[in-house]
Amino acid sequence: MSVDVLLGLQWGDEGKGKIVDFLAPKYKVVARFQGGPNAGHTLEFDGIKHVLHQIPSGVFRPEIKNIIGNGVVLDPIILKKEIEGLTKFNLNLKQNLYISKKASLIIPTHRLLDAAYEQSKGDNKIGSTLKGIGPTYQDKVARQGLRVGDIISPNFRVKYDTLVKQHVTILDFYKYDFDLKESEKQFFEALEFIKTFNLVDSEYQINEALQSKESILAEGAQGSLLDVDFGSYPFVTSSNTMTAGACTGLGVAPKHIGEVFGIFKAYCTRVGSGPFPTELKDETGERMRREGNEFGSTTGRPRRCGWLDLPTLKYAIMINGVTQLFMMKADVLNIFEEIKICTHYKLKTGQIIDGVPYDIVDEELEPVYKTLKGWNMNLSHVKDFDQLPAELLNYVSYLEKELQVPINIISLGPDRTQTLIKSTVLA
Repeated sequence: MSVDVLLGLQWGDEGKGKIVDFLAPKYKVVARFQGGPNAGHTLEFDGIKHVLHQIPSGVFRPEIKNIIGNGVVLDPIILKKEIEGLTKFNLNLKQNLYISKKASLIIPTHRLLDAAYEQSKGDNKIGSTLKGIGPTYQDKVARQGLRVGDIISPNFRVKYDTLVKQHVTILDFYKYDFDLKESEKQFFEALEFIKTFNLVDSEYQINEALQSKESILAEGAQGSLLDVDFGSYPFVTSSNTMTAGACTGLGVAPKHIGEVFGIFKAYCTRVGSGPFPTELKDETGERMRREGNEFGSTTGRPRRCGWLDLPTLKYAIMINGVTQLFMMKADVLNIFEEIKICTHYKLKTGQIIDGVPYDIVDEELEPVYKTLKGWNMNLSHVKDFDQLPAELLNYVSYLEKELQVPINIISLGPDRTQTLIKSTVLA
């Protein structure tokens, strides 16, 4: 068996949670390999909306093992609240949720540092979710962070106090006022709660599952264009959101990677600061935002909206080795008589390019658009690929030709049932 990888190809919010939930019955294991509570994976079924932040999206299937991998940064307080919020669904998480001992711990001062750093940037804010993600990864790389396995160590409090002391020195330098009393109380209560779950050496668990020929799905968070190496730096997240991140975030050798499912919206969105070549700052963009309910599932912030961007999409497909594409929220484009697709960029010099330049943050990029006829109709009645209007099928056909990868799933709404799948998918 192999590890299939599912990840976003844009700036996040592509709809990964829904697809993981939809595909989950085909897998024995679903594992998160990076990111933290800044992720918000939305699942909707039986008329109920669920937003998961740190727990893998296969959790609603009791027969599936859900693993929080070593590449994840874990906030115990948020995890405790998330687990408690799921109790009404009678899920036995002590049976099918596993947490890597090597996952990094977000401690209360990490959140404070995140806020202090962001405040110090003034108008040059990156747009952090202020969940403490960046500072936690900083400590990991600096080899001074705490990990989940440390909480069962007899000298954990010494390790914790040592790290907090270093953080307080930095906070004092930034003249950032804070009160740790309440958040520390919640933190240590959450640690005791987490100790009652399965804390495991997840790299062994994953590889034993491979040896046992169990099917595994690696679930990514954020999006490829937010990757710390290949995204629109410095307006990126702090982890590797690419396929390669599944190897390091789970302890999986590259030879075990199988299918790579790339998720993308039929248009583009972005939350926070950073370049967005096709952004629409007009009524069209506002209509797109309203129709798609484009507000962050974690932050609630309104998302910036724009037409589909092929140069960045091709780039993400190339870096990830995508084998199948899943197009989300095609129904949001129902309202448009014409649909535009950015095929190239025009530089300030007049040069036309179809790649993503190194200096995408500073370069003035003018999108070069191709216009297609929209389907301009409600698609709620559509239950099969063959029932799609010709204009939407033409849109899909054009994208497949340009991207050289098949689009095997089209999502027409948030519910599990609003998903069209080709007969060849996952064959």
